[in-house]
Amino acid sequence: MNLRQRMLLLFSAVVVVAVLCVSWIVSVRARKAFEEVDQQRTAALVTQFRADFDRQGMAISNALFRIASNEHTQKIAFDSAHGADTSPYVRDAVAMAKEHQLEFLDFISSDGTIISSAEWPAHFGYKAPVSDDSKGGTSLNWVELPTGKVPGLVSIYPIRFADGGVMYVFGGKRLDRGFLLSFSLPVGSYLWLYQVNGGELSQSNLYGDFPVKIAALTTLLNAAQNGNETSGAVQLSADRLDQATVQAIPLKTDTGAVSSVLLVGTSRMPLLELQENIRAAAFGIAGLGILLAIMATLWVTAFLSRPIEVLATAARKVAAGDWTTRVPVASSDELGQLAKAFNSMTHDLVEQRGKLLQTERVAAWRELARRLAHELKNPLFPLQITVENLVRARESAPEQFDEVFRESTSTLLAEINNLKTIIGRFSDFSKMPKPQLQKVLLNDVVNRVISLHRAQIEKHHALITVRADLAQPGPELQADPELLHRAFSNLILNAVDAMPDGGTMVIRTRSDGDRARFEISDTGAGLTPEERDRLFTPYYTTKQHGTGLGLAVVQSVVSDHHGTISVTGEQGRGTTFTILLPKEAALEETPAPPQPAPKPAAEAAPAKRAEPAPAPPAAGVADDAPLEIKDSDVEDVLGIKGRDQR
Repeated sequence: MNLRQRMLLLFSAVVVVAVLCVSWIVSVRARKAFEEVDQQRTAALVTQFRADFDRQGMAISNALFRIASNEHTQKIAFDSAHGADTSPYVRDAVAMAKEHQLEFLDFISSDGTIISSAEWPAHFGYKAPVSDDSKGGTSLNWVELPTGKVPGLVSIYPIRFADGGVMYVFGGKRLDRGFLLSFSLPVGSYLWLYQVNGGELSQSNLYGDFPVKIAALTTLLNAAQNGNETSGAVQLSADRLDQATVQAIPLKTDTGAVSSVLLVGTSRMPLLELQENIRAAAFGIAGLGILLAIMATLWVTAFLSRPIEVLATAARKVAAGDWTTRVPVASSDELGQLAKAFNSMTHDLVEQRGKLLQTERVAAWRELARRLAHELKNPLFPLQITVENLVRARESAPEQFDEVFRESTSTLLAEINNLKTIIGRFSDFSKMPKPQLQKVLLNDVVNRVISLHRAQIEKHHALITVRADLAQPGPELQADPELLHRAFSNLILNAVDAMPDGGTMVIRTRSDGDRARFEISDTGAGLTPEERDRLFTPYYTTKQHGTGLGLAVVQSVVSDHHGTISVTGEQGRGTTFTILLPKEAALEETPAPPQPAPKPAAEAAPAKRAEPAPAPPAAGVADDAPLEIKDSDVEDVLGIKGRDQR
């Protein structure tokens, strides 16, 4: 994920989180505000209901007082109190109830016998329980009708006489839909009355001006029938926004039994619509914010990301070896200062590279002179002794000089040939040919090298097993087959020398993306950490024979092909050399100087390895070509040419 994508995600996340937080806070506060308003409206409705309830109760009491004060009612009461016949008054309660707008009206004698009944005329002569200590107050109570008991708001008014006679006037109104319609409700408020009949909840027992299914009120009604006042949200219809906060208030009779449940509700639709609007606004703002975030990201990346990408590209070019890379300075801010610092760094790198190359040239020539001096010391000493013997023989024994001369010349010629051999080896190494690139199948080169050495290995090293694990089809690459043949041969001979007591040599080829991989593993003694650190040091060898140039040749060939060579392994468990070569090479480019060989990842490799050495020191002498040592150069180093001229 690049910087542009991360910034886009960051800006979008900030916008979305901010919008969600704001919408959540607004929604929570709006809900709390609406809940407070609902509570206030519900409390106001309950207060209004109680006030209207008391007002209607007072109206019922006043109506009963007027009925009781009527002369005809007084006559009925007198006759009832003094045992007279009251049958002529059976229908009187109906007319009086209609006149005073009462639904219930009964004249009851002192012993509870109904004299006249407006709601149930045929009920005269029956007994009705009447409280003798009634003071005419209004209360909820059950009223028996031909169809059953119904709740009503009733009152009892006694008519008393001085001689102790009494008649009771019982009257009131029924608690039903008409009773509820007498209340004035504000918009968005609901009022229902449920008549408790002691059985299962029934839709027919629910009265109100707004239709609602009894199933939506089940929880509230069950709690209210048990005498508990409760509240909750109720879904009024299929519309998900049509909800109301309903408070259930139990209405009890004088005996404490719940006769009815008053349900007061306030609509939640404004709150839900507001929440919907807040949610829609939040989505809209979030979408707009994401759009703005995209625009801001494009602007910021154009200002910040592109210069960074230019710097990253330039850094990759420098890492690839193009030290002349420069970054355009387009501003004077921090990015401009960074570009200036980068350009200054590459300039300093070029200068330091020149100084380093000069230092490497001097060091390479010094090392070459030291190695040549060391190699030439041994044959020069016999030459000196032989010449001194000739001088002594000439002076002390002339008669034996011819014999000594013949022996000495033989020794001189042998040692001179030895000197030529030594100088030839160093000269050949310094004159590594430039690769002649062509399309090569890696498996063909490897098979040719294995075929060349297999017979010799089987003859002289019978305990060594050679196993080839070559990829099919093998990788194809641009390379010099003869140089690869020489490098692979050195590695095979190196592995043979690492297993004097026998073992297994495994040679592998693989295709690794845009590179070809060559591996050779042995089961030898491995390398110690010290040997590993010096594995590619010039002229280093752990054998008594050889000049330590074998691995240097391999490194030089690999480097000239723009490849890499590395070694891994553990002490006592063998060693693996891995060569990675690019499949496509720039034919017009001069091979780059060999890079320092990478240190192995493991802590061990072979204890005795044939001729390990890195890229030749000649790599530091010229910028892009190996050092070429001529015979005249050797003579200059040894000081021979000057003496001959003198």
